Amino acid sequence: MPRPEVLDRIKEAEQEADEIIAEADEEADERIEAAREEAEQIREQAREEAAEMAEERLEQAREEIDAEHERILDEGREEREALEERAEDRKEEVIEHVTELFEEAVHAQT
Repeated sequence: MPRPEVLDRIKEAEQEADEIIAEADEEADERIEAAREEAEQIREQAREEAAEMAEERLEQAREEIDAEHERILDEGREEREALEERAEDRKEEVIEHVTELFEEAVHAQT
């Protein structure tokens, strides 16, 4: 093979190698950019899921607090009713005792 042809083929091969390298670089850049975009989507999805989870936990805590609040109120109502009932049961006894004290005080003055 004559020298000029060999040189032409070497130049063609070098040009072809340069094109292959440029394409590989471009493809690598595209893959890196796609991986970055995918990573950002994954991070965003993780943020959204974390926020959703936090909201669910907050709602659950609110429900538990509301239930505890209602339980405490119910206990208070029951206790009040019991006290009112005991007071009602002793009402006559107290009236009699106060009347006796009054009568004693009136007799002591006479």
